[in-house]
Amino acid sequence: MCYSSDGDSMNVGIICEYNPFHYGHLYHLKKIKEMYPNSNIILVLSGWICERGDLSLIDKFKKTEIALEYGVDLIVELPYKFIQSADIFAMGAIKILNELKCDVLVFGSESNDISKLTELANVEINNKEFDKLVKKYIDEVNYPTAISKALKDIIGYTIDTPNDLLGISYIKEIIKNKYNITPVTIKRNSNYNSKEIEGRITSATSIRELLKKNKSIKKYVPKESLKYLSDVIFLDDYFDYLKYKIISTDDLTIFKGVDNNIQNRIKKYINNVNSLDELLDVVKTKKYTYNRIKRIFCFILLSITKEDTSNLNLDYIRVLGFNKKGKDILNKIKKDINIKILTNYDDKYLNKDLTINNILSLNKKIKDKKRFIEKEFKEKPIMKNIFDNK
Repeated sequence: MCYSSDGDSMNVGIICEYNPFHYGHLYHLKKIKEMYPNSNIILVLSGWICERGDLSLIDKFKKTEIALEYGVDLIVELPYKFIQSADIFAMGAIKILNELKCDVLVFGSESNDISKLTELANVEINNKEFDKLVKKYIDEVNYPTAISKALKDIIGYTIDTPNDLLGISYIKEIIKNKYNITPVTIKRNSNYNSKEIEGRITSATSIRELLKKNKSIKKYVPKESLKYLSDVIFLDDYFDYLKYKIISTDDLTIFKGVDNNIQNRIKKYINNVNSLDELLDVVKTKKYTYNRIKRIFCFILLSITKEDTSNLNLDYIRVLGFNKKGKDILNKIKKDINIKILTNYDDKYLNKDLTINNILSLNKKIKDKKRFIEKEFKEKPIMKNIFDNK
């Protein structure tokens, strides 16, 4: 293992969306503390848009408070422009962890086989036949399935579970850039995509389904998470705004992810549907995954264009919260980091984030719209126990 620059502790990176934070996430943090008892835990956290195309149930500052309560030391935001495919999502998150001098990345995995995941990552990077096979299959199926088929042809087996696929993207990013980060897995004990309750540790998807049906989730989330989940938002809540945006925009291809084929399908069916689920059902095809279509709807709703996401450089790191250990990490990093560290709102970098908040404030569920909007530029990083001398 590689140790952090001060020689007496390790910086352990995690990448999570906490939508919502549940007992599986708590298990993840406890396992890290068992594996690396002297570690500093650094979290890269998504904001309003999640990788699978959902809106976050609650804002990033509430998620930050939960993370600090359960032992994360430093929380930074993954910029919205990296909330795309698994490879782009991984690119942004791993770039941030590298800049923050992380020694280890710990992520949940269905297979819990880091050797196999690393082998698959190397095939995707180095095998000359891989790209040819993906191009061959992409005319018939969606991109993740094309990758699976190509890997099966080359080495005889593949991985098709969501956390393992995302893990391969993390490992690829580390290998390609020769980052000094060691990837480590923790066995995932629930089905990420399942809508069914599987026990105390269940998927975020199943918890969101309960919330949509106004059913109790008390058994499935820790109390610090539960207290924020009485007032949540869903992408479904914005269907009327989304429909208006689609109908009133002549060229949807300006938005991230929209090609002519998807635009034609959306325009063809938009006047015949009355809910997000109906729209998803008629637009989705074998070539476009459910998650990709949902991300596209988020981009259209929130006016996120191809131009907005064309620059995939890491221009800044926005700090959302920290404890004493997190503050010490920041103080050490600031001495030699070349990327701007944001602890206050900066219009140069965060103007689009404010636009997103303005659009989301239209939801009639949100009573204090002024406070909802102002959080984006008035909220300071949340500090917890920074004067604790332990």
